[in-house]
Amino acid sequence: MTNLQGTVAVVTGGGRGIGREIALHQARGGAKVAVLARTAREIEETAALIGQEGGTAIAVPVDLVDTGAVEKALAGVVDALGPIDTLVNNHGSFRAFGPIWECDPEIWWSDVEINLRGTFNTCRVAAPAMLTRGSGRIVNLVGGGTGTSFPNGSGYASSKAGIMRFTECLDDTTKAGGVRAFAVDPGLVRTAMTELQLNSDAGKAHMPNIQKLFDDGINVPPSRAAALIADIAAGRFDALAGRMLRGVDDRDALEQDMEAIAAKDGRALRISSLDLQSL
Repeated sequence: MTNLQGTVAVVTGGGRGIGREIALHQARGGAKVAVLARTAREIEETAALIGQEGGTAIAVPVDLVDTGAVEKALAGVVDALGPIDTLVNNHGSFRAFGPIWECDPEIWWSDVEINLRGTFNTCRVAAPAMLTRGSGRIVNLVGGGTGTSFPNGSGYASSKAGIMRFTECLDDTTKAGGVRAFAVDPGLVRTAMTELQLNSDAGKAHMPNIQKLFDDGINVPPSRAAALIADIAAGRFDALAGRMLRGVDDRDALEQDMEAIAAKDGRALRISSLDLQSL
């Protein structure tokens, strides 16, 4: 088990699925964990599970789109547990399926706002405090549509590609101060989000490939991303800061290859066949 003794971790969207698994892995490594989401009952269940295993956790209900509420929530985490060492932005929304002219504009935009603005809000608060201390790691979850087209999931894809670029920009502005940011794609995991894609009329109509992928046996255990993020929190993959790591990765092989990956500017969001200079 990765050693995270003496650290404090914040996990958003930690009430179920991938987020709950991430929170459990952080606690099993020895971290004190703050579990954030809008639904109090779910994050209280996660905190209770951590407590049953002998860990320390608190549940913090918060709407991550509300800037002031995020500021208050993270201040409360620091008061209760201490300075934040690891921030994991796992929260996500994907409810707008289909061509954009068939999507409810408010739902489409809500997906983007929850995913991207929520990540911005937590990082905006946590990163300066980490810089003051000279250390910290931020992990932002990405996913489908980050690096390729996702025509019937354009809101989700746009937000996740935005989070990928945001993560790179954040890392470039913080790494000199000892704070690193990473993007993690957990892979196709059977969660409440994917169940909505599988079972809703819009999901069945516009995203039949999701069912086919599950039928073909592609179902990544949430523990894969959780174990990877625990390793990131411990510093194992610092050479890949600003880049995308995946739940399906063989972590030992990734560690062996990470210097070469960074040297060739791999696992980054780039426009192919163009030599563009960073600003």
